[in-house]
Amino acid sequence: MTENSKSRIKTNEELAQIVASARAAGKKVAFTNGVFDFVHVGHVTYLEKARELGDMLIMAINSDASVKRIKGPTRPINAENDRAQILTALRCVDYVTVFEQDTPTEIIDILKPSIHVKGGDYDPEKMPETPTVRKHGGEVVIIPLEEGYSNSKQFDKIKSPESDEKFERPEWLAGSQK
Repeated sequence: MTENSKSRIKTNEELAQIVASARAAGKKVAFTNGVFDFVHVGHVTYLEKARELGDMLIMAINSDASVKRIKGPTRPINAENDRAQILTALRCVDYVTVFEQDTPTEIIDILKPSIHVKGGDYDPEKMPETPTVRKHGGEVVIIPLEEGYSNSKQFDKIKSPESDEKFERPEWLAGSQK
C-alpha cells in the first residue's frame, strides 16, 4: 500500500474528527457506503457523482464479516483492506473506513455527514439509516444507477456454463492451462 492510499484509510474515530473540522469550516461532507467488492465503471460513475455533491466524499465499506452475513459465505471476493485500497486510488474518494455492522446507521451517527448518498435501487424511506441522517440535519440523495452495470450480472456471467470457454487462456500466454 502506498503511503498516500494508506493515509486515506481511517478509523471511524479519526474520520469523526476530520468531518467535525470540515463542517466547522463550512464544508459539505458527502458520505456513501456499501460492499464495493468488485468495482466496475458503474461504481466509478456513481462515486464521481457523489463527490460532486460535497466538498469531500467519505466511503464506509462493510467489513468482511459483515459482507459474509449479508451476501453469504462465498463473499467477499476481495478482502476489506484490498477493497479500501482500491477505493482510495480513486481521485473522487477522500477517505475510506471499514464498518462492522450490517447497516451504516452507527457510523452515520458518529460522522454526522451533510449528505448520505445511495444508488437508485434504494428507497430512502425504507433505509434504516435515514432517520439518523435526518436527526443530524443531513439529507439523503439517491443517484440513478448506470444502465448495464451490476455485480450480479458480472458474477452470473462468470458462473455461466459458457464462461469456461469465454475465459480460457490463450495458448501463447505463459502458464496456459491447455
